[in-house]
Amino acid sequence: MAYSLYVIELSREALGESRFATRNPDPREDKPCVYVGQTGLSPEERFTQHKAGYKSNRFAHKYGLRLRPKLVANRGPFETRAEAEEAEAALAERLRRRGYAVWSN
Repeated sequence: MAYSLYVIELSREALGESRFATRNPDPREDKPCVYVGQTGLSPEERFTQHKAGYKSNRFAHKYGLRLRPKLVANRGPFETRAEAEEAEAALAERLRRRGYAVWSN
């Protein structure tokens, strides 16, 4: 099984949630809020699950708008879940440094 990363653009309303806002104290206005995840499914299948509330992150379920595949271009696939989880954390941190408001598990 191969694992891949995915990024879901979230509504800026996510910043109204204290847990989300605390993790993202200085988001740039010109950058969206995003959820970064990894999956053994296709990113499209996983996004559908989030929106349906199945094994869903609450921010992705409530505020998810669309996938942002360009933000994960040239990253993956990964052979192990551990590699994917490490890449997920690195991508989340990279996006946060660039001014995105980010949630990742």
